[in-house]
Parts: sequence; C-alpha cells; structure tokens
Amino acid sequence: MGRQRPGKGPAAMDPAGAPESGPVAGTFPIDTGTCELLPDQFNPHGWILKVNGVHSSHIDLADPRQLDFEYMRWIAALVDTHWEPAAKLRALHLGGAACSMARYFAAGYPNARQVVVELDGRLAELVRAWFDLPRAPQMRLRVGEAREVTETLHEDSRDLIIRDVFAGAKTPPALTTLEFTAEAARVLAPGGLYIMNCGDTPDLKGARREAAAVCSVFAHTAIVADPAMLKGRRYGNMIIAGSDLPFAGHPSLPRTLLGGGVPAHLWDDAKVRAFAAGTHPLTDAQAA
Repeated sequence: MGRQRPGKGPAAMDPAGAPESGPVAGTFPIDTGTCELLPDQFNPHGWILKVNGVHSSHIDLADPRQLDFEYMRWIAALVDTHWEPAAKLRALHLGGAACSMARYFAAGYPNARQVVVELDGRLAELVRAWFDLPRAPQMRLRVGEAREVTETLHEDSRDLIIRDVFAGAKTPPALTTLEFTAEAARVLAPGGLYIMNCGDTPDLKGARREAAAVCSVFAHTAIVADPAMLKGRRYGNMIIAGSDLPFAGHPSLPRTLLGGGVPAHLWDDAKVRAFAAGTHPLTDAQAA
C-alpha cells in the first residue's frame, strides 16, 4: 500500500479500503474519481492530498496552524487581522478536501463554529478517518454541492465564507457568477468576509470577471497575490475578497503578506476596481 505514517504500525482497513484510524499512503477511489495521499518528504508529520491528480491540500498532523500552501496563508492573514482569537467566528468553507483551513481556524479560534461543505462524500469519509478533525459543534463536515447549501442558509448567519472549490484546475462557473456572489453577501453578517481562491491563467480573464462580481456586490474589496500573478506572468492563485468593512485598516497585514516563501501584495479597493474596470461579471444565464 505504500509508506505508513511515521511511528505507526500498519493501519487497519475497512472492506472499502479506508483506514479505520490514521493516514496511509496510497490511491483511493472516491465519488468523483480518485484521491492520492502522499507523505511529505520534508515533514515527518505532513501529508499531501491530491484529488484527481491535482494537489489539493497539505496537512501537518502535529501543528494545525502550519499551512504549507501560500494561498492558504494569505487567507489566514486576511482573517487573523480581521478578528481576535476570542471571536465567536461562524465560518462556512465551500470546498473541504483535507479541511486544512478549518483545522487552522479551529486551533486559532476556540470559540469558532464551522461548517465545511464537500461535494465528494467518499472523500469526506476518508478525510475523517485519516486526520484528527475537530468534531461538532466546533466543526461539521457536510456533504453537498456548495451553491445548493449556501442557498439554504439564513441571512446574516455567517461571519466568514471561504470559497475554495475546484473541478480540476477551475472553479465551477456557477460559483463565480454575480448572482452567487450576491447570495454569499446575503448569508454574511455585518462585518463579515467573503474570500475566494481564484485560479487563473496569465490572461487573468477569469480573475477580472470575479473581481467585477465582487466589486458589484461589496462596498470594500481586496486582492492578494504574488507580483508575478498580478502582472499576468504565470498561472496561479489569486485571493479575491469582499466585505462591508475596509481591508487595509490593520497595519500588520501588508507586512504579514510580504513574509513567507512567496511574498504577496495586497491590492486595496481602488486597485481592485481599476483591475475590474470595463469587465462584466459572469451571470447565471451565461454560466448555464
């Protein structure tokens, strides 16, 4: 089956091939295809999850506050400069995979209540078996389609929505439209944040359309990405965010984003609106 978790004996397996407890390296069938779990060669406590061949998550079993993916660090920086650790944060994660961000916030915000929405039910079962995920009410892992679940939620019922949903290398169009962005704003309470992980090509066409949608719905916007991505020099991740409060109010945020292995820049509302100028957001009719 491959390498076992360091320091552990062979993990018992159920008839469907899922470990009863703890991660085991290998390839596993899931509802949407296959996932692969790999040990991190540079971290004895680290594991990498690939979904249908795409790197999806990294988990550090010893430290849930350790985020290996740069874009996740950027999301964490936006959130950590917006709320104090004692905040009773109500978070909705659209896209679960290994639940790396939910583990991070559970450790940093002990009063948080989080729901993680994952489309793939089999993947959700595997992740629950592999990793020491927080339990309800601190974190609930809900199987469902991200938009359908969001549309069932009450107005002003969440403080934070993180959209990190990919089918292959792209976010499903129905989650990028003007109408869905408005739906996310409806669910957010005053002072809340809507944060999206946008993967795009160097032409940045998709990112401009998503930025245009956020600018149309929210009073304040921000973009976080590394300089090469912002200049359209490579494929990569761009974090786009909207709120009814400004993002640049905390002086430590720009400094935090410049740290790490891939320094990132923060675009304020004026730069985001300039970036989106002349671009029309995608609509539900166009996405259908």
